Amino acid sequence: MDPKSSSTEISVEFPTIFKIYKDGRVERLTGTDTVPPSTDPETGVRSKDIVLSLESGLSARIFLPKLPDPTRKLPLLVFIHGGAFVIESPYSPLYHNHAALLTSEANVVLLSVNYRRAPEHPLPVAYEDSWEALQWAAAHSNRNGPETWLNDFVDFDRVFVGGDSAGATLTHHVVHRAGVHGLNGAKIVGMILFHPFFGNEKPDKLLEVIFPECNGLDDPRVNPGKDPTLGEIGCGRVLVFVAEKDFLRDRAWTYYEALKKSGWGGVVEILESEGEDHVFHLFNPSCDKAVALVQKVVSFINQD
Repeated sequence: MDPKSSSTEISVEFPTIFKIYKDGRVERLTGTDTVPPSTDPETGVRSKDIVLSLESGLSARIFLPKLPDPTRKLPLLVFIHGGAFVIESPYSPLYHNHAALLTSEANVVLLSVNYRRAPEHPLPVAYEDSWEALQWAAAHSNRNGPETWLNDFVDFDRVFVGGDSAGATLTHHVVHRAGVHGLNGAKIVGMILFHPFFGNEKPDKLLEVIFPECNGLDDPRVNPGKDPTLGEIGCGRVLVFVAEKDFLRDRAWTYYEALKKSGWGGVVEILESEGEDHVFHLFNPSCDKAVALVQKVVSFINQD
């Protein structure tokens, strides 16, 4: 075979997301732009990039709000970005700006996880990376970890985990895992799911490609509403956001109902944005409904 033809022939294609060529090359069609860490001149939010594991290359971008009182410990929000497990990163303009906004508005230290993405790293690698990142952060509760912003400024009795779309799927997984197996050093108070990408009874072509180890439509890693241990989730409060026009809307409502019936002893809220589509708040953060969404997050994190 002509090597040139194999380099241009497409093996798998998901329009608007990515292509896999027959020679194994992956081309992402969106979500590849990046911005550097920075200090926001308006809000005072600072960010920097850090490495969590030299072995795997797991990394993150960490955000710190303006500190009028440096002795006051702040909540930690571990944030896991979306993008179908394939595109985007904490360094994307969309996610950098969203993380900086949450940091400023909610007055939290925010750790935005750069998990390894499919298809080069098929699922469940992103699940394992997200869990490792949460454990890495929690290990700073002894005030002697490698990241000074976590050592110096975080209240580890007020940890939250949140994510959008595929990142919300990963968020549920790590919080549930913390409930089943425990999380040393930190207390997860709440979980925030923005427009989660959960599975249902319909086959998913994307997951068939990027998650070859998936155990079918009822695999709790993609369809947690089917998990018989759903009620063991490792926090006391859950906030779920859905959008009326999102094709994933009904799956989030199904999850919400399943969690309420699971025997879990916590409180779950769901907020639907009428007339909006999937992760609209990333693309139009100044619209009224996006502002209301962020303010709901702020009150959820800072309620007594």
